[in-house]
Amino acid sequence: MRALIVGRFQPFHNGHLEVIRKILENHESVIIGIGSAQYSHTLRDPFTAGERHLMISMTLEAEDLPNFYLVPIEDVNSNPLWVAHVEALTPKFEAVYTNNPLVRRLFLEKKYNVKSVKLLNRDDWSGTSIREKMLAGGNWEKDVPRQVTEVIREIDGVQRLRDLAEDDH
Repeated sequence: MRALIVGRFQPFHNGHLEVIRKILENHESVIIGIGSAQYSHTLRDPFTAGERHLMISMTLEAEDLPNFYLVPIEDVNSNPLWVAHVEALTPKFEAVYTNNPLVRRLFLEKKYNVKSVKLLNRDDWSGTSIREKMLAGGNWEKDVPRQVTEVIREIDGVQRLRDLAEDDH
């Protein structure tokens, strides 16, 4: 049985990794939808879909978690069409993991088995918190897998974020 989880993964962090481990305890494989794939180079979404793909694939391969499919999913900005859009882009799945109330509702209306995920260490393991630490010069590396740190360093992601935060006045 295959499961789906969709997230922005800006960046992929230790909380995401633990959730995927838990999903794989109950399912043969997991489809990881890289949400809002069309966005990058903003404070909220600094990393490209390709960079996020690399962060996730490198981490899961290093963790010996091979049963995953990565699918970039662009927003369609139409809630009634969104589930069909996801279905068109992904392999078939039986369960959806989400804590997002809208995503939960949309998949429930299409008769999917929707499950919540336990969020761990949300003070540190959230994309917003990690991006804030990057901007402030804090220790963000402890909150992400080593492979994510490598990708962010390779692309000069911290400086990208700081450049995006600059005021143009």
